[in-house]
Order: sequence, then C-alpha cells, then structure tokens
Amino acid sequence: MGPTLPRPPRFCSREQLGRGRCRSHLYRGGPWGRPVLSPRPCAAYWPLPAARHWQRRHGLLSGERGAAPPSTKRHGPLPGLGSPAAATQQVRGHLGGLKYGRCSMESYRENLERVFVRMDQVLPDSCLLVWNMAMPLGERVTGGFLLPELQPLAGSLRRDVVEGNFYSATLAGDHCFDVLDLHFHFRHAVRHRHRDGVHWDQHAHRHLSHLLLTHVADAWGVELPKRDYPSETSEPHVRIRIVKKKKVITKKRKKLTSPRPLVTARPPVTTTPAGAPHLPEAAEPGCPPLGLESLRLSDSQLQASSSQSFGLGPHRGRLNIQSGLEDGDLYDGAWCAEQQDAEPWFQVDARHPTRFSGIITQGRNSIWRYDWVTSYKVQFSNDSQTWWGSRNRSSGMDVVFPANSDPETPVLNLLPEPQVARFIRLLPQTWLQGGASCLRAEILACPVSDPNDLFPKAPALASSDPLDFRHHDYKAMRKLMKQVNEKCPNITRVYSIGKSHQGLKLYVMEMSDQPGEHELGEPEVRYVAGMHGNEALGRELLLLLMQFLCREYLRGDPRVTRLLTETRIHLLPSMNPDGYETAFRRGSELVGWAEGRWNHQGIDLNHNFADLNTPLWEAEDDGLVPDTVPNHHLPLPTYYTLPNATVAPETRAVIEWMQRIPFVLSANLHGGELVVSYPFDMTRTPWAARELTPTPDDAVFRWLSTVYAGTNQAMQDPDRRPCHSQDFSLHGNIINGADWHTVPGSMNDFSYLHTNCFEITVELSCDKFPHESELPQEWENNKEALLTYLEQVRMGITGVVRDKDTELGIADAVIAVEGINHDVTTAWGGDYWRLLTPGDYKVTASAEGYHPATRNCRVPFEEGPVPCNFHLTKTPKQRLRELLAAGAKVPPDLRRRLERLRGKKN
Repeated sequence: MGPTLPRPPRFCSREQLGRGRCRSHLYRGGPWGRPVLSPRPCAAYWPLPAARHWQRRHGLLSGERGAAPPSTKRHGPLPGLGSPAAATQQVRGHLGGLKYGRCSMESYRENLERVFVRMDQVLPDSCLLVWNMAMPLGERVTGGFLLPELQPLAGSLRRDVVEGNFYSATLAGDHCFDVLDLHFHFRHAVRHRHRDGVHWDQHAHRHLSHLLLTHVADAWGVELPKRDYPSETSEPHVRIRIVKKKKVITKKRKKLTSPRPLVTARPPVTTTPAGAPHLPEAAEPGCPPLGLESLRLSDSQLQASSSQSFGLGPHRGRLNIQSGLEDGDLYDGAWCAEQQDAEPWFQVDARHPTRFSGIITQGRNSIWRYDWVTSYKVQFSNDSQTWWGSRNRSSGMDVVFPANSDPETPVLNLLPEPQVARFIRLLPQTWLQGGASCLRAEILACPVSDPNDLFPKAPALASSDPLDFRHHDYKAMRKLMKQVNEKCPNITRVYSIGKSHQGLKLYVMEMSDQPGEHELGEPEVRYVAGMHGNEALGRELLLLLMQFLCREYLRGDPRVTRLLTETRIHLLPSMNPDGYETAFRRGSELVGWAEGRWNHQGIDLNHNFADLNTPLWEAEDDGLVPDTVPNHHLPLPTYYTLPNATVAPETRAVIEWMQRIPFVLSANLHGGELVVSYPFDMTRTPWAARELTPTPDDAVFRWLSTVYAGTNQAMQDPDRRPCHSQDFSLHGNIINGADWHTVPGSMNDFSYLHTNCFEITVELSCDKFPHESELPQEWENNKEALLTYLEQVRMGITGVVRDKDTELGIADAVIAVEGINHDVTTAWGGDYWRLLTPGDYKVTASAEGYHPATRNCRVPFEEGPVPCNFHLTKTPKQRLRELLAAGAKVPPDLRRRLERLRGKKN
C-alpha cells in the first residue's frame, strides 16, 4: 500500500563534519546492501553503517543521492586506531571526577559535551573513534559498585544507564563519531552477566572484542578471518550439574527452545535509546492497544496543548499514520505542538477507567522534515484537572522515558507500575534539535471492570464464530491448515506451489467437492494474501475463511455447500512468508510501517511481475492490436526469463501457479488502507505518478470492487474517519489503481494481461498488523465480503467450445466479445468463463483450424452464469492436414471442396 517515494540518506558533508551537525548511524551489524525501512510505505534507501562514517570522513566513499551501495575497497595505507596518550589524558580529565548520585546525570551531560568538543580538537584526522554504549544492567545491582549511601538509587540505575546511552549516542552522532550499541547487542545475553548485575563473563567479553574488530574491519574495508560457527539449525546445549550419592556428574542435554511469541500475551518490551527491543528478565503479559492506530478511538478523544496547524492536530497523533505528499495540508504525519509552546502535551481520553501499562511512540512521518520527541514524561487523571505522574519506585522522581531516535521506528516504554485512570497525558521533554515536538503514539491499556455501570461500555470486539483468532507464524499456520484438512478431508487439499528465498513453502488450501482435479465447467477462484509480509490481516482472514468453510460445510449450510460444489477455491495465506516471520518476531505493535514488507532479498513482490502493459500499449499505438499482437495472454518478455533476471522465487512460483490453473477470479489482500483498487495499476503516460488508466473491462472491475466494498462493514461505516491522507468513501471506497499511485509490475495487471484472471486489490484495514484482540471484529468486517466476492465468479457467461464432429473440447479457443478489446481463452477441456456485467453481447469463438462461430448472449441481473456453448467446424485445410498426418484416404467430398477453393483462388 502507498506510493514509492525515494528518500536520500542523510550523509555527512565535510562542512557538517566541521560543525558537528550530521547524524551518525548506530552500527548493529547485518549484511551490507539491505534496504532500510523508511518513512514512506514503499521507500527504501541505502544506508551507511556507522563504521563507514570514518571512510566518508577521509574521502573513501561518495555521498551521491541515489547511488548504489559504495564499495568497501580500501585506498592507501591503514590509519591508526585509538587516540594518542596526550589526548587520552585530556579526555580522562573531563570524566575522572564523575561519581554516581542524584545529580550525576546533569554532570555527566555537561562533562560529556566538553569531552566530545575536546576530542574533536585533539584527535588526529587519521583516528577512528568508536563510542561504546554501556551494556545493560541487571534489575538488582549489588556488590561494591555503589557507595553504601547511594545504594537506594540502585533501582533507577538501569533507566539512568539507558538515558545516558541515549544522550551519548546522540551527541556522538552529532560529532560524526561511530557508535557501537553494546546495550542492543547484549540485551538478550543476560545469562552471561554476573549476579552483581554489572559485570560480565569471558564469553561476553569475547563477543565484545569480536564486535569491535568487526566494526574496525568494516571501516577499513578489511575482511576478518572466517570461523566455522555451529549451524543455526543445530540446537544449542547447556551443561547441568547433578549431585547423586555424593558424586557430582556433569551431563549435557539439549536446551529447550523458547515458545513462539504470542501477541496477546507476549513479554513486555523495553527499548534501547535507538529504539531496539529489549526483553526484560521477568516478563509479564502486556495489555492490548487502546485503539489509536486502528481508529477505535475517535478524533474527539485526542487532545493537545497546541497544534501547528489542523493537519498537525492531535487527531493525527496516531501510530503509523501516514502523511500526504505535501506538508501543511489537512493530512500531515503526526501531532506537532507550536514552536512557542513551552510545555507541550498530548492527551488521550479513554472515556472509562482503564489500566494503562505502556506507551509506543514514533516521530513525524514526512518526506520533507525530520521531527521526533527524544524523551517525555507521563501523567494520569480521572477528571482532566488533577494529574499525577509516573514515578520511579526507588527515587520517587517523575520518570523521564527515552523516546525516538528516528521518525519511523516504534519505541515501547512500559510504565514502572500500571496506572488506573481515565486520561493519560504525554509531556515531551526534549526533541530533535532544530525540529519540533512531534509524535505519533499508541497506548497499551487493559479494561477495568465497572460493576456500577458508571461509564458507557466500550463496544466488544467479538465474533459468534468459534474460530482460532490469533496470529500464526509459519509453523502454526502449517499446523492449522493440516487440522482443517484432517477435519474436512473430502473437500480440502493442502499443496505447495514453491518455496521462498529462505526455503519456506508457499502452502495453498484448495477447497472443493472434488479437490485435486479441475472439473469441466467449474470455475477456479483464488485469494492471495501476505504479498507484503507485514500486512498480516489478509493472512489471518484466509486462515479464518478456511476454518469457516469447513465448519459450515459439515453443518450443512446451503450457501457454503453450493459454493464448494460449484466452485474450486484456492487460498494462499502467505505469499511472502520470509517477510511475515520478520514482522511476527517484532510483534503487531512494534513492527512499524514497513519492516517485513519485502521478501528476504529486499524485493517488493507487488513490483516484481513482468511489465506487460508497456508492450501492449506500444503495439496499440502502432495499430498492431489485435491483428498482429494479441490483446490477451501476452508472453513474458525475454529479459524476464533470463537466469540472472531480478525475479524473486516467490514471484516465479506464483506465475507458474497461474499458468497451471485456469483461474477466473482473484483478489489480492493487502493492508494499511480501507479501499478496493482495480486495474490498471500502472499509468499509461510514462513517468506519470497517477492517472486514470482503465482496462477494456472497466465496468466489470468496478462491479467487482463495489461488491467487496459494499459488503465490507468497516468501509460502509458512515462515521469512520479516513485512515491516512485520502478519503476514499467519497467515491464508494473504490479507486482505479493507477489513479491512486502507479505500480509497474503489479500482480493485478499481470493476471489480466497474461491469463484469463480478473484480479483486484483489497486494502483491508488502516492497521497493517492489527493486534489479535481485534481479529474477531476484523473477521466480522470482512466475512460477508469474502463470501460474496467468491460468488461473483458466476457473473457473466460460461460454456464449452467443442469440435462439431467429435464433440471433444477445444483447448485455447479464443472467446471475443464485440466492443471489448480483451479476449479470454478456453481451458484444456474446452470450457471457459467470461465475466460480464448484465447486458446483451455478441460473442465469437474461434480456434486455429476451425471456422469461427458467433452468437448473441444475454447476461441478466439474476445470479448465475449464462450458458453460451459453441460448436466449431474444422476448415478443409485442417481436415486435410489431419488426414494426411494419419495416412488416411481423402474423402471425395473433401477433394471436391478443395478443388473449388483452388479454382476460386486461381
């Protein structure tokens, strides 16, 4: 969902290096050349890891916009690492007297600023400086680390370290020094920390040395010697100590793997200053989101101290909300306080007592500006007049929560103690220098019982269908599909159409009264979900749909029984399983807007199909269609079939699937908006960002789109607000794809031009990855629409094209409708389906070696396809060709007919 808007990286110019105004990237490893998630839905850019700032500083890298990832090749001799002794002594002088206490953070900041200024002055240009952030502390800090009189402050020490890390990393970035985030790297390595909560064992120190060496080698373009590490698939072992009959025995056993994370009851997540998740040692189930992102909270429930404009009002302070193309319009990408607002705040009214447990924040979504809050406080109230703050249990001071370090990465902060209140208020304390106080937020909150019914009850998110309402990772999805198959073996079949780049199978659930075979005259329909891995709702809806169809068929529901008897349905829940696993590991609220969108190769699968629009339109402009160039089943371009073509394995698998099965109707399920789009997805005018570009079957596509949008509860809600920056309800919640934003190489256009299949895109929800507590309501919103859309395959005409002499079906016969410049072909049995809106049509069937036949067919408004069969007669040349091939004698009537034809020709 959303247009592709390139965004250049923020490189350090030489002038910025001198003035200390550039921003460094935190170095967290990972393969060079992978796209980084950006604020726009489809955007990606090539970043410089922090270790490459040194290379850029010495002219080894170019900072051209749009350039390919620069080479790491080293030029010239390697410079030194570290700092001269004199410089080291001067740096120590600034930090030497720092002691931990109640005012230590202020002293730390003052000294740190002087340190960085002094390092800029005394360190030579040939020095690579790597600023190491502090490693995570334990919940209990013991031993001689703290003075006895400061021991009560141990409880807040962990948070102070996070705050200090955040400040030092920001300051190091301003001076363009490299940053190594040890807090991030060791957030899950608590087993290597000593019991005093501060010190680490030899394994941690060895890993720390490896990180430093890797960082330095990456900066200098040197490859480290490779080591043979255990396979990722091999199970780690731990040693256990058994005492038996005064004899100590040491055995080795397999380490138990941790269970997959459940979104509804996953452990709470805190963050590093850079926004990376950190799982605490003691985990408690978290609360679901209050509903800012999913629009369950109305605009009137969001207030603020001030706003720069209406487009930056509090109603825009919703997690993952996307801005329009222009800043300053009615649809900007965050809430932003006025510049002169000295004490800004953003407030949420839950309208009834609620147990607040955490806050998730982002910065401003904009392609023109950088604005985000770096720290904030939290207050609560029951009447919006009297407020109390979230306090540190050890110091009793108001907690200052570290917030964001970039515009898009969601940062979660859990409250030290959950608070029951009606109102929650975020008070930004600091924000990006030169920017504004802007944020997008989601609140984690659990409902509180109201025995006296003093407050209006929130609408329940529930469904009457007893289905499995939760998010399923790859293994859970495969298990669920197997369970459905075992429950309904007579109407289901599970098969795979290929594998992802990571080797995960693309499983399909087939549902029909005769699974595994194409029945003559029975149309084939498909639903495809998960093309973008982070758009998870479509995946869960298809898993729910297969459960529902199985259950209702066993109950004898006449509608479902007819659907499965007259249609062959194929459900592909996850076209991009690699991307989904990435998003699933982050969790529904922390995955952000784009993480997991692409496959493991960094390819957007919805831009990866062959562009057949351009050769068709060029042939039409030259007057070659349909006499020389067909208007249907366009072949794959030569470049697309080369072995080194940039075609994802998932895309190739789906194309081969399309070619094997004669699909008639399809829908591609996405997320992030509430609208149905239809082909063409690509603009006909070259380089046009958007332009109305209808197909010859525009009436059919508009009908199909209206059917889904008209039966979707959320789209038909008259009180709902727009998701992001466009109000599609003004046009019936449907739009031509190219008139929204151009998408070259989309699956919709490819299906229409390469096969018989008519396919639309359904944007299911404003929230790409809704919390699983919202899945029952999403199922209710889409259940009727999913069923009604499947039934549209019976709209139009259907029939069989047969040989008049043998009564055998003719494969690949062309079905042309007068006035519509797009044909379809018959399947291998001679059967065909042509989707048409109600009306009278002149239809012609033709095939190679046969005389064409034409007849009139009327499509009524009543449900059900109109039979429109054809019998074709072979041409004399075709009959002669077949007789000569069989070595048979030519009949006299055929000989006389051929002689008459020759005479006419002479």
